[in-house]
Amino acid sequence: MKHLFKQGDVKRYSKVVSIDELASFESGTVHEVYSTFALARDAEWSGRMFVLEMKEEDEEGIGTRITVEHKSPAFVGQELTFTATFEEITARNEIITSYQVCCGERIIAEGIQGQKILKNETIEALFNSLQPY
Repeated sequence: MKHLFKQGDVKRYSKVVSIDELASFESGTVHEVYSTFALARDAEWSGRMFVLEMKEEDEEGIGTRITVEHKSPAFVGQELTFTATFEEITARNEIITSYQVCCGERIIAEGIQGQKILKNETIEALFNSLQPY
């Protein structure tokens, strides 16, 4: 793992909320707003932006945690900006980032995201040991 970042380093990306990201379940659409589960997926990407630069060729990131404090709705067509802040690397090679999601000046969500960087062979061995075959 490459140690390229220090506490406080920031990465940003923007996206537009699409109709397939609404709060919907098998029973139908609950609200016509950006869902918490889509938000969690995109928040994980915000932390992965650091991981992509830090991992070696024979390594990969694997998600370890995510928190979402959903504060305000976002609607289809609105642009969201994700700001991820590098917090720390734990003793177990876990990259911890905090993130904030905004629509203009309005805060949509905040939380913490973690990904561990492991050797590809370690991840493969773990997955193989848990396969139900």
